[in-house]
Amino acid sequence: METLKKFELMEKIVRELEDLQNSQQAVIQKMGKIEVDNIELGDKKLEQDLPDMHQRVADNLDSIKSILDYFASKTETFGSKNNVDELKERQAINEAVGK
Repeated sequence: METLKKFELMEKIVRELEDLQNSQQAVIQKMGKIEVDNIELGDKKLEQDLPDMHQRVADNLDSIKSILDYFASKTETFGSKNNVDELKERQAINEAVGK
């Protein structure tokens, strides 16, 4: 795979992991709201199951954060080692002159 294409794919994966992280955070917030609402309602099934669900989602968020940190760092290192900024400039010049 061409270096610039590989870097762009890596950047795309980082963005997708960030989106996944944001989605998980939104799920945790919604679950928290349900838990708060259920304090007033007092449904036993929700009382019993929501804390476990909340914990599993929180654990998933921790895993996503760890993977995101690792892969973002790997992407940055790859970009630096392969002079991606220079490759992007060359690509832009080549496109401008019609190559």
